Amino acid sequence: MDLTSVKNIKEIAAHFDFRFSKGLGQNFLTDPSVPEEIARATEITDGALEIGPGFGVLTQALAKTGKKVVSIELDERLLKVLEYTVGEYENVKIIHGDVMKLNLNNLITKEFGNEKISVAANLPYYITTPILTKLIESSLPLKNIVVMVQKEVADRICAEPGTKAYGALTVMCRYYTVPSIVTQVSAGSFMPPPKVDSAVVKLHMCDKPNVDVKDGKMFFRVVKAAFAQRRKTLLNCLAHAFPLPKERLSELLENAGISPSVRGETLGLNEFASIADALTDIDV
Repeated sequence: MDLTSVKNIKEIAAHFDFRFSKGLGQNFLTDPSVPEEIARATEITDGALEIGPGFGVLTQALAKTGKKVVSIELDERLLKVLEYTVGEYENVKIIHGDVMKLNLNNLITKEFGNEKISVAANLPYYITTPILTKLIESSLPLKNIVVMVQKEVADRICAEPGTKAYGALTVMCRYYTVPSIVTQVSAGSFMPPPKVDSAVVKLHMCDKPNVDVKDGKMFFRVVKAAFAQRRKTLLNCLAHAFPLPKERLSELLENAGISPSVRGETLGLNEFASIADALTDIDV
């Protein structure tokens, strides 16, 4: 069954009396090339965890690899639909649940053992960042995360220092992963069409953070402070977040080779790490 066919989508929706939920960000793909590209980009070797299968178009593409696919679906109305659309695949298991509430470490161990798996998803725009943060920061046995997100979010994830898109999300992703854009997806490739374009992003998980720091929590305290007030200088942002005189902070930055007058959006991982290590040494 072609699950990207508008005719088939309408027929399935009518058969199950299914109505698309704006609140759950339900926009289903009508471009057959996209789920195939996502499935290829995941580079599945042992299995895939899918988030938000919808009618099962990506589930189907993942299942065709022959590897085990476990799909987490929040909307109970879709369980019967998925049984109809992908129930024939013996390597697919549908789990009804909220990915933000599930213990993913336990789930992955139970379903896939000790092997590294890949995550694939067409993420609802309203909860993209919380889901990505949970996946990246939970120390899960992941090889790749391949997700379709709002194009603006994809640009932020893959941004370079000194650009408007560069921010705390960029730094988090670059700290743990190597991000890249797989493909662009126009709004017209969905039913119903969203108001904005999308992009597929691949996050290759690294075995260890991409920069050495003395204290990871301090690193992200610095990052959060640096981007909390983007229009202000780095010195002012840090002074607002840490209980140190500006003179002491200015000296700390200059000793790290960083001008106090720059903005946080100009710093790379190594510079954030230098600031964090200096603050760790004085036990702020």
